[in-house]
Amino acid sequence: MRFISWNVNGLRACLKKGFLDSVGGLGADIICVQETKMQRGQAEVELDGYLQYWNSATKKGYSGTAVFSRVKPLGASYGIGVKEHDQEGRVITLEFAELFLVNVYTPNARQNLVRLDYRMCWEDVFRDYLLKLDRVKPVIICGDLNVAHNEIDLCHPESNHGNPGFTDDERNKMTKLLKAGFVDAFRFFYPNDAGKYTWWSFRSNARANNTGWRIDYFIVSQCLTDKITNALIYPEIYGSDHCPVGLEINLPKL
Repeated sequence: MRFISWNVNGLRACLKKGFLDSVGGLGADIICVQETKMQRGQAEVELDGYLQYWNSATKKGYSGTAVFSRVKPLGASYGIGVKEHDQEGRVITLEFAELFLVNVYTPNARQNLVRLDYRMCWEDVFRDYLLKLDRVKPVIICGDLNVAHNEIDLCHPESNHGNPGFTDDERNKMTKLLKAGFVDAFRFFYPNDAGKYTWWSFRSNARANNTGWRIDYFIVSQCLTDKITNALIYPEIYGSDHCPVGLEINLPKL
């Protein structure tokens, strides 16, 4: 099975830039999208054969997630069950027979780290949510986690140290998540691959120069590592300041 995750930075805009052709060519069984910036029905997303699940922010034109699945889940839930954290449409969870799939758009600490304290609270609550799921069955987490975990995960770690997405606090929360029993799928397969990024600033020709960050992930429960067969990054696909990432897993059915 193949999973795809993509922060589209506005799905309506990305639709005009070839979203349907791009994801259609990837052969995905399940497509997870972040930063939709829309309510369902504001644009027609014609993906034949896919069931659609949407979680939009209360604030229109902001944040939001969606999942498109060829496989019907046992159930779907929205948010993490904490009102303070469930106003921005950041999480969709689908339950399948073999696992949970969690699509997430992690809050950005923002310029001058004005939202770092909130982000730290979010990280703890979200990790607890994942651990509760993991006690029931394995979990695949995907999405824009808004952090470059290690220096290899961004182009200029020295000059970016302390900036949003590369603070010690954010990186330590990622470490804590992984130590709790989860695995960064891309680094599981490619522990030493540098220059592999998923987001580039729109400024200074960053994408052409590959001056990027790897902040989009597939994170899996430790017990799934014998079933995942590859983790992919698709830098050749445009339409957003992020590119899609993928996960291949050896499961005949979910």
